[in-house]
Amino acid sequence: MSEPTKVQTLVLGVGNTLMSDEGIGVHVVERLVQRYNVPEEIQVLDGGTLGMDLLYYMEGVPNLLIVDAIQANREPGYLLRLADDDVPAFLSMKMSPHQIGVPDMLATAKLRGTTPPNIVLWGVQPELIEIGTDLSGTLLALLDSLVEKVVDELRRWGHTIEPRVDA
Repeated sequence: MSEPTKVQTLVLGVGNTLMSDEGIGVHVVERLVQRYNVPEEIQVLDGGTLGMDLLYYMEGVPNLLIVDAIQANREPGYLLRLADDDVPAFLSMKMSPHQIGVPDMLATAKLRGTTPPNIVLWGVQPELIEIGTDLSGTLLALLDSLVEKVVDELRRWGHTIEPRVDA
């Protein structure tokens, strides 16, 4: 009997899909799973607005990749990549309506000594934060590009991830 594959990377899409562009992280992880064969050592998770409840999933995982809407005071569609110690510091700037959860989750992990050694945030400046399930045209146009950035990040971490043939 073989041992189960241990998760090496958690890809976490966060946001509220009922608030238009606020849900970009969730849309990215959904598209990733639709378009790519994700190996067993990568866990892709729709984190929604779960916040502290996500702590369980990231414990013991060496690589954490977060995709989220951010408030960077830039033009809509602005992409920002942050890594490691810059991530919690930037998240603590109250960027999105669910911001309490993700920064608190990372701060708690740090206090417990369970922070993943490698953390990357891909953040996108939203255009619309209003009730609605559709992304704005600006963010919809960036969706595939953002998925590719996630795939590139996974490959940098040594994962083999290929497009699905049936996608």
